[in-house]
Amino acid sequence: MRKLKLKMSMSLDGYVVGPDGDVEGWMGPSFDEQATEWVVNALWDADLHIMGTGVFREMEATWPISDLPFAEPMNEIDKLVFSQSLTSTTWAKASITREDIAAAIPRLKGESGKDILAHGGPRFARSLSEARLIDQYILLVHPVTLGGGEALFPAGPPLHLTLRSVTPFPGGAMGLVYDRN
Repeated sequence: MRKLKLKMSMSLDGYVVGPDGDVEGWMGPSFDEQATEWVVNALWDADLHIMGTGVFREMEATWPISDLPFAEPMNEIDKLVFSQSLTSTTWAKASITREDIAAAIPRLKGESGKDILAHGGPRFARSLSEARLIDQYILLVHPVTLGGGEALFPAGPPLHLTLRSVTPFPGGAMGLVYDRN
């Protein structure tokens, strides 16, 4: 059975979006070449990428014209967007579903293939986490505190995880992989 993995960058104090709505600028020099390679490898480890409407709109506008290392896997791997509002896409290998995510994920996990990688937006990621659909968290933790913004993990019952690997990077970021218990 395939696993659902969530890949996100986050601050040391647990935020994935800064207080001003910034999703990337706060990462700074800690997103170095080795951290980039680690993330690109995580992208290639799946044969389906899932996301919500907000992140999809940003990625659809970015990756087809980008020459960054992330562009190749983002453009070549199938993508499934969970959306009630989108009706079409121009991004190659992307499709849209209106299917309920709680029903879709177990079905997708049961299909043959490599693992499934979820891309947050924080709301999409939290919805997956709250429903206990994520099997593995792939977190790139940057050495910065934001003091506010949007946190990855929802308030509520504890989420117990088992550390699978730790990868330190020269710029100060840490690649952490956790399995959900």
